[in-house]
Amino acid sequence: MNPAYPWLLAGLRKDLIILFIAVVENKDRQAGALACARTRLFWMVIVALALRFIVMAFVYPQRTDPFRDHWRCGGEAGRIARAIAQGKGFSNPLFADTGPTSWLAPIYPYLLAGIFKIFGVYSVTSTLVALSVDCIFSAITCIPVYLIALECFNSRTALWAGWGWALFPYAIYFSADFIWHTALSTLLLSLIFLSALRLERSRGVRPWIVFGALSGLGGLTDPILMSVAPFLGAWACFRRYKSGRPWLPPAFAAVLSVTLVISPWFIRNYLTFHKVIPFRSCLGLELYCGNNADTWHWGPPGYHPSDNEEEWREYQQLKEIGYTRKKMQQGLAFICAHRELYVVQSLRRVVYFWTGFWSLSRRYLAEEPEDPGNIILATAMTVLAGIGLWHAFRLKLPTAMPYLLAFLFFPVAYYLTHPEDYYRRPIDPLFVILTAFTITAWRRPAEQSSTHRVYTDANSHT
Repeated sequence: MNPAYPWLLAGLRKDLIILFIAVVENKDRQAGALACARTRLFWMVIVALALRFIVMAFVYPQRTDPFRDHWRCGGEAGRIARAIAQGKGFSNPLFADTGPTSWLAPIYPYLLAGIFKIFGVYSVTSTLVALSVDCIFSAITCIPVYLIALECFNSRTALWAGWGWALFPYAIYFSADFIWHTALSTLLLSLIFLSALRLERSRGVRPWIVFGALSGLGGLTDPILMSVAPFLGAWACFRRYKSGRPWLPPAFAAVLSVTLVISPWFIRNYLTFHKVIPFRSCLGLELYCGNNADTWHWGPPGYHPSDNEEEWREYQQLKEIGYTRKKMQQGLAFICAHRELYVVQSLRRVVYFWTGFWSLSRRYLAEEPEDPGNIILATAMTVLAGIGLWHAFRLKLPTAMPYLLAFLFFPVAYYLTHPEDYYRRPIDPLFVILTAFTITAWRRPAEQSSTHRVYTDANSHT
């Protein structure tokens, strides 16, 4: 035997032992990190849920008020849910039996109908269960918020973001006091965003199918989510194309997936109304409500059939499709006759969406007395999120672009029609995450630079 062999074998055994120890220690660290993350997420969700339930206990009575036949319990969603629970199908979104409807996307009304069917139509128990479900959706959103921040930045940012969402005032209020699809839409958009972040380095088509299915479910809950999902998918395709990885087959799988999810609703609408209706029928009404001579408010009362007797009679006379078509014509006619005013109003809607500011007139504040506080919080979140986004681009993090795409395209429909105070809520998690990134960047700028280098190196090897 060569005298060098024993020395080589001893050295090889030593190297293998060191490698084995390193692997075991790395697995232990990974297991420890995973256990730590699970513990963090558990307590985030528990605290978030407790806070929302506490607020709900104080505010739920107003949702059980029988005023206007329980209109405050879900509005049109409550009306449609009642019709479904009573065996009348997806119909009657307002105050009488007016027949089939596509006023809203189907998922949330059907969810509410299930609650009504089990616990009673407009009962106190149903109200409490509906609010509790919204609170659960909002609390669970802590999980994708944490994971998105971890995916994009680091564990410290993820910790700040997760707890930030658990304590976020808008998230608490709109889930504990608002029976609507807002909390579910927020959760779904967070899941869509998280899924999109992982498409670039995914293997196989399964993640793309999941992304497409989530996007379809989002569209059937709140169609505005479909204004973001295609651009997130397109960005992932572009990144794969630039890196030389296949993108067309997975993109086709995502498109096929979303088509399979949404097509039954489209087919139902066509067979019912003999017209192609993408998700909802009331776009014309939304345009009409926000573009008229009353500019003192972003959504002045008196233009919706739910709060105007004349509009309600017109809805009954023309039926839903005829009524919304007429409202579209009236809205477009007003815009054509007042083009400069439309531009000004659209710019005001942009400002309102990002700052919460519309007016400080006595008439407006009498209608919206909580707006001063909302202006402060909304503007602060916008500024802090903007700083976080700028910082992410400055570090050239590849995940910065999806945030910009969401911010660019999500609000466009509201700029053109009209906003509501709850319309911004589905992208609130992105504001919370970027705000957390801003805070952690201020606290430890050196660590953020290190995170960028690690992230870049990791992506270069995938």
